[in-house]
Amino acid sequence: MKILIASDIHGSAYYCRKLLEAWDRENPDKTVLLGDLLYHGPRNELPKEYDPKQVIPLLNDRRDSLLCVRGNCDTEVDQMVLQFPILADYAWIAADGCSLFATHGHVYHPDHLPPLREGEILLYGHTHVPAWENRGGFRCFNPGSVSIPKGGSQPGYLLYEDGAFTWKTLEEEAFHTENY
Repeated sequence: MKILIASDIHGSAYYCRKLLEAWDRENPDKTVLLGDLLYHGPRNELPKEYDPKQVIPLLNDRRDSLLCVRGNCDTEVDQMVLQFPILADYAWIAADGCSLFATHGHVYHPDHLPPLREGEILLYGHTHVPAWENRGGFRCFNPGSVSIPKGGSQPGYLLYEDGAFTWKTLEEEAFHTENY
């Protein structure tokens, strides 16, 4: 199974299109979005080409391949215009014997963990910084941000395939790999 994992589009039509280009190149079985799809939030600068009305149809056109969780900037109003569920606080994903707990990261994150068992993986966004770390018997992975990267990172995503997680920029440069 091949899964593309991304977070924090924040209403950028430009970076949403870039993500869709990466999606087409990678051709994943499923794409997981870890929240903050349309609104930029009060603490962030406006991302390039901030235009949530353009992002809506771009994502709705791919609704059959999406699994999303709610970010701290996602609301019921966003759900009214998006044609796929976005208001779940978390989702469990089973992939090749790997159990993934997907959430945005504003509630559950490495310093406030959900109930995980040894060997399970926490996927979270929210910080806008790519991360990979071991916490006891499980791992925590953050794809960074599609549109407002922080901490010197680049806009990017995480790809899971054949037991490996690879962090890539939207320009397809792989910069880190972790094997499960």
